Amino acid sequence: MTDRSLGKLRAKVLVTDRQIVKLLSARADLSLLIGRIKVERGLEIYDPAQEAAVYDSLAAANQGAMPQGALTAIYREILSASRALQSPVTAACLGPEASFSHLAARSHFGASTTISLQKTIYQVFDAVERGKADWGVVPVENSLEGAVNLTLDRLVATSLKIRGEILLRIGYCLLSAEKSAVRIRKIYSHPQALAQCQSWLRTNLPEAELIETKSTAAAAALMPGTPDGAALGSRMAAEVYGLNILEENIEDHASNTTRFLIMGTGAGTRQRTGADKTSLIFGTSDAPGSLYQALRPFAERGINLLKIASYPARDRGRGLSPSWEYLFFADADGHEDDENIRACLKDLEASTSFMKILGAYPRGRAVL
Repeated sequence: MTDRSLGKLRAKVLVTDRQIVKLLSARADLSLLIGRIKVERGLEIYDPAQEAAVYDSLAAANQGAMPQGALTAIYREILSASRALQSPVTAACLGPEASFSHLAARSHFGASTTISLQKTIYQVFDAVERGKADWGVVPVENSLEGAVNLTLDRLVATSLKIRGEILLRIGYCLLSAEKSAVRIRKIYSHPQALAQCQSWLRTNLPEAELIETKSTAAAAALMPGTPDGAALGSRMAAEVYGLNILEENIEDHASNTTRFLIMGTGAGTRQRTGADKTSLIFGTSDAPGSLYQALRPFAERGINLLKIASYPARDRGRGLSPSWEYLFFADADGHEDDENIRACLKDLEASTSFMKILGAYPRGRAVL
């Protein structure tokens, strides 16, 4: 290709870029009009079901060379900027900065959303319940480590509803102020991160001392002043703390994924997307066959349970029914407003000692 041909192609790209800017400006004007209507009607600025519909529409329309993941990332920021035009949105999550919870919140809400970092999961719930944040992002389970009990504790009692979910693939990087691993003598990170990378560490840095910290982000924060050290953390931590990424994706299991819940007040628009989950808690009496009876409505109506897990009833004897020992957390395939799901939940309530619907929401998309 000649320089002249290259110049012509670049000129066409510039024209296309200007067209994109004009269209983005037109979209922003429409977003402002939509925002005014939302305010007049008392509707929430962030609508997870509507945004899921936008992403589905984009996937159907994308017939070109642009990878779907890249297009989704671009529109995540467009949607984030559109929300900010309508009204500021705040999402609370577990800190510190560059934690995986922070990464999950940013990967979902985008850079134009204000992220409020909290010291504990309980404080994330409190921030939303007290109106200090519009939304809360909390981890609920990891594919390797299982359930996050602190989140389950609060789900039992909170008035908040699950309004969405984020599936974040957990990829660990070896981060350091050093430019190579030759001088690394100490590895800092959260105990789970050290455990999930132990095979790589044994093979590549067998002599390094492993030092536990409160979080992966806290480990990364130590690195600027630790010349012989490295931290296990996220790519975001490298950006925040100005570190070098010596190795990427060193976790022992490539499928390592953490599921986060998006918590909000009220039930929202209750819009169905056709790819929804309904999450609930129920308790059964301490009697033979009680769980079988509770699950019968799902089987009889052909409803798939995407997840079910038992959990000790910590509040037993403190205001909740004393007739059951365990709670069960379940995700059903479908929306609570679907006729079949609604009838099933009615039957379930009649056969259990306690039932609480946690929310119905669009299924999460995996974030790499």
